[in-house]
Amino acid sequence: MPTTARFATYFHVHLVSDSTGETLNAMARAVCARFENVLPIEHIYALVRSPRQLERALADIEDAPGVVIHTIVDDTLRAMLEDGCRKLDMPCIAALDPLVSAMLRYLGVPLTRRVGVQHAMDNDYFNRMDALNYAIGHDDGQGNQDLDQADVVLVGVSRTSKTPTCIYLAHRGVRAANVPLVPGRPIPDKLFELKNALIVGLTISPDRLIQIRRNRLLSLKEDRESSYIDTDAVRDETVQARRLYERQGWPVIDVTRRSVEETAAQVMNLLHGGHGQIEV
Repeated sequence: MPTTARFATYFHVHLVSDSTGETLNAMARAVCARFENVLPIEHIYALVRSPRQLERALADIEDAPGVVIHTIVDDTLRAMLEDGCRKLDMPCIAALDPLVSAMLRYLGVPLTRRVGVQHAMDNDYFNRMDALNYAIGHDDGQGNQDLDQADVVLVGVSRTSKTPTCIYLAHRGVRAANVPLVPGRPIPDKLFELKNALIVGLTISPDRLIQIRRNRLLSLKEDRESSYIDTDAVRDETVQARRLYERQGWPVIDVTRRSVEETAAQVMNLLHGGHGQIEV
């Protein structure tokens, strides 16, 4: 019997936060990803810190019925939101409540009512900004003169997600640089002199790499054939990169089926677990 195609189910999800909404957005996407053929239409209300702002959010919620998820700290605003959703007969979920309750029972200390505490401009914040500046200044082989200040150096052929992975790591406070492997261009000697930085080789299947590079050329309205997308040339590039990683004993991450977030998580694992030669 022929398989019946399943159509995606769309629904509205309203994310109400008194801070930037990043935590709430990540949680909602993680949960929605657990359901097949379900696509959320996100409505994000960030920095909601007054009754007037909340009233506007409730008006939008009424116009597009769905699920409401929030991280509101202020008791008055929280009660206002929950009461409004009750009148609209919509589910209103306090996303952090189960975790906060469990931590409260374990720690036995009072909760803070300050909003946006996780985004305080403390040493951690400035370390992240420093790491971000470092990643931008050491992208695509730039800034080799102080490459030894990096926590991590990513090495790989073109279009292996080196730059976005470095930026993602920077937001975690990791000083990340990247060095491209370009046919005919020498690798900077400084890379082989590093003592303390973790050097990670990124690899990818040739077929997937060609597909990514073709899409890149199309986005640039460039349609001429070149070694950049030639099958034999691309295969040789990836083979040469692999051989380099093996000679140097660098850990290798295959990014063929990995998102930037997953690649960055693997790098973080390597940072915390040692620099031995492994493939992940």
